[in-house]
Amino acid sequence: MDAEIQKAIDAGKLTPHAGQTLEKLKPGTYCTHKSWGFGRIESVNFLVNQMIIDFKAKKGHTMQLQYAAESLQPIPADHILARKATDLDGVKAAAKSDAAGLVRQILQSFNGKATVDQIAQSLVPDVMNETEFKRWWESTKKELKKDGHIGIPTKKSEPVELREEAVSRGDELLARFSSARQLKDQLVALDQIIKNLDAFSEPSQLQPVVTAIEQAARKSQKLHTSEAFELVLARDEICDKTKAVAGENAITIAQLLRDEDRKLPDILPEIPAAKQKRVLADYPKAFGDAWTTKALALLHKSSARVAAEIGRLLQEHEKHDELRHELDRAIRDHSVTSDVLYWICKERHTRVFGDLVTPEVFSAILSAIERDQLTSGKGGGKLHDLLVEDRELVIDLLDGADPGVVRDSMRKLMMTPIFEELNKRSLYGRIIRIYPDLESMLSGIEAEKQEALVVSWTSLEKRKTEYEELITKKIPENTKEISIARSYGDLRENFEFKAAKEMQRVLMRRKSEMEQQLSRARGTNFENPDTAQVSIGTVVTLKNVASGNEETYAILGAWDSEPERGIISYLAAMGQALLGRKAGEQVDLPTEHGTEKVEIVSIEAYRAEEVSAS
Repeated sequence: MDAEIQKAIDAGKLTPHAGQTLEKLKPGTYCTHKSWGFGRIESVNFLVNQMIIDFKAKKGHTMQLQYAAESLQPIPADHILARKATDLDGVKAAAKSDAAGLVRQILQSFNGKATVDQIAQSLVPDVMNETEFKRWWESTKKELKKDGHIGIPTKKSEPVELREEAVSRGDELLARFSSARQLKDQLVALDQIIKNLDAFSEPSQLQPVVTAIEQAARKSQKLHTSEAFELVLARDEICDKTKAVAGENAITIAQLLRDEDRKLPDILPEIPAAKQKRVLADYPKAFGDAWTTKALALLHKSSARVAAEIGRLLQEHEKHDELRHELDRAIRDHSVTSDVLYWICKERHTRVFGDLVTPEVFSAILSAIERDQLTSGKGGGKLHDLLVEDRELVIDLLDGADPGVVRDSMRKLMMTPIFEELNKRSLYGRIIRIYPDLESMLSGIEAEKQEALVVSWTSLEKRKTEYEELITKKIPENTKEISIARSYGDLRENFEFKAAKEMQRVLMRRKSEMEQQLSRARGTNFENPDTAQVSIGTVVTLKNVASGNEETYAILGAWDSEPERGIISYLAAMGQALLGRKAGEQVDLPTEHGTEKVEIVSIEAYRAEEVSAS
């Protein structure tokens, strides 16, 4: 041990362990610190018990020797960080000419294993930028896989490992498949095998894999059906591309389709999109002459993605007429699902769907979105968003149609509660752009909507609470009741279902009405009313001309009505009769017992704190 270090240990200034570390922290050597990163030892002074380190962002930093020994990690001269500091140009050259060797050095710097992020941090930004690293790593991985001395994981979070002995890529992939215990892990391993079939020098290496796949597929068919489909697809691809042979009674995609016919609407969405097409391709083989009918039936039960694949399959087999006829029927009777409508709209410019893009589709879209909202209790959805965001869709659906048909479509749009006001206005504008004459319809409804409702803050809060209860409690409860009633069977004789659906209509109508009212409501506390005449927020004293009896009324907001307390809404018949009249005027006042002639005795301001909403 260095004499100076030993002397410091003997004097009690350093612990023996710190002394061993300081042996490696000589001037000119390199180190790392958990906070300050990479650094170079500039000097060590035992007289003042200090060390000076040049960190990248902290030059000339001093440390007490004991603390330095505890917090610094010595690194050898061949460590990637040291190499970058002493020969950055050499590291850049190695990245281009010997990528595998550079990765090997980085792994050695990290004790044989490092994640991709750690490798990136070693090279970015000094050697290359982030974009360059991504390209470099993708090409380097291919080289490393052939090398065999470095193990590349399938998951990004797992480390790249340096091996003592080379392992062939084929053996590595087989070992990974054999060690996989979960179906998902097996499928990931199979995908890697299929991508690297050229790594297997002998096709016989894959025969045990084929056998294992078939056993796993049969075992998982009932509980993990979508994975069973994927396993069989993998088996078929391996057999098609190599000389491996399926078993004599091996399960097939066609057999799985027949066995799981009724469950396919639930199973297919669980299969990766890239593999759905290959599963559906065996439909004709699975169902023979009946496959077209079955495919069309499945179409209406499928997601937009699966529906698109079924549509492509039918077109590939020249079933254009059957497809158009079925879609036209479903559109006309509004039984078509929102997923299928979404697919039709997305494909509307193709030859098959051109003649299906009609006002009937627009009407079916509105019905489907309403149906989805009633069923789920939620707004939005892909079809809703497509209609709002695709600015040409409404135009394509209505362009060239009979004006009467378009007028009906406009009326349906006006009546539906499924769009926010701004979105509905946008849709109106698109229609009026090609049918300017319909602006009069919009003007009528807008005039009605623009009339504000003056309401007290108390009644406004109460109405908002009622609306919140409607959408968060009553409508969801009704949706649940419909679902339960539907489970009772035959809907034609199902009284509970009919009652629940009728209540659904009542609730949705109430929801639409409340939304319109709330959008028009303007809250007030009735300060500073015009007392020169009867106005909202005034107290009016009336004298019956015939009897001489006097009564006092407060004319308040649209939703304020407590006749027993003398509070009436300005929208009520009595309120409308009094508004604008002045003291001394006589008025024919409508009452429960007919019309009474009264004289306005006085008009005063109403105190806001006295407002009480019904």
